Amino acid sequence: MRSTLTRIRRHRRIARTRPSTDGVAVFYGHDRIPGPEDVAHGGMVKFQHLERLFPNEPSAFNVLYLGSSTRPADSSDLIRLARERGAAVAWNQDGVAYPGWHGPGWERTNEPLAEGLHAADHVFFQSDFCRLSSDRFLGPLRGAAEVLPNPVDTELFTPAERPERPLTLLLGGNQYQRYRLAAALETLRLLPDARLLVAGRLSWDPDPRAVRRELPSLLAGLEDRVELLGPYSQAEAPALYRRADVLLHTKYNDPCPTAVLEALACGLPVVHSASGGTPELVGDAGIGVEAPLDWEHDHPPAAEALAAAVLACTERLDALAATARSRALRFDVGPWLERHRVVFEELVR
Repeated sequence: MRSTLTRIRRHRRIARTRPSTDGVAVFYGHDRIPGPEDVAHGGMVKFQHLERLFPNEPSAFNVLYLGSSTRPADSSDLIRLARERGAAVAWNQDGVAYPGWHGPGWERTNEPLAEGLHAADHVFFQSDFCRLSSDRFLGPLRGAAEVLPNPVDTELFTPAERPERPLTLLLGGNQYQRYRLAAALETLRLLPDARLLVAGRLSWDPDPRAVRRELPSLLAGLEDRVELLGPYSQAEAPALYRRADVLLHTKYNDPCPTAVLEALACGLPVVHSASGGTPELVGDAGIGVEAPLDWEHDHPPAAEALAAAVLACTERLDALAATARSRALRFDVGPWLERHRVVFEELVR
């Protein structure tokens, strides 16, 4: 009831507020964007970057910019209100629901994504893979669109001198799929001299008690070599990456992982599932484990292949660290912000 009343008040506030006529005013679909000290990942991080250039304007906006991975529950109403006031609509398309990942009901999950995508005046796809999956599951797009990968602040995320320590792997992002953590732990078992940092919330089961019950068996025999770090903010993230030597990215068909870009900027080569949009980001700054393109089943990377890739990286760790940093500069946030500025100004002319 409270959330319904909050939405009603929000919609009334928007309806009675005239849109700005003084340049670009952007609303990101959320009344507040988390600050750098707040826990935020993926799609919300993009809006944190954009707030530097276009502060969030929940009432007098003339551009509504929604992200598929951060879509507010009332996105349909917000799009309608934007149209009623003559505001432009932009859409940032990340991943889609497909049978292998989502299971039954994937069609319903995609319905509001398709609505937002096809209602937009301009669409930013986060990767070529995002466009491929969108065309397949949300329908081919006829309007203005482009591929614009996620950005990284290369002045905030920087390398550091590597101290003397055991080889340290990082499993970044959030662990909302059990296989991601399981694959990393099985890889660690094959690397007896290595350690593993596990970042993010362990949330593959909606019941935290179920997660806690499963953890002991997953960690059995590895307790002294695994550190569970929990959720982290953007302000805390650079120090976290600098504690590691290699990012282990085990997610299958990841559309455009920001954690990969942040790791590259900090000089971490990436061992990853060669699926989704991840290879588009990593290039030659790491090693991908071969994976098929499959929408019906997910294919977690095999621990043996991941461990072999990690060992191959360690043989040229310094060179790969330099390549990773150089690769990340292609995705610096500056040009990304500038492209949004150009598009938004064109939309409000």
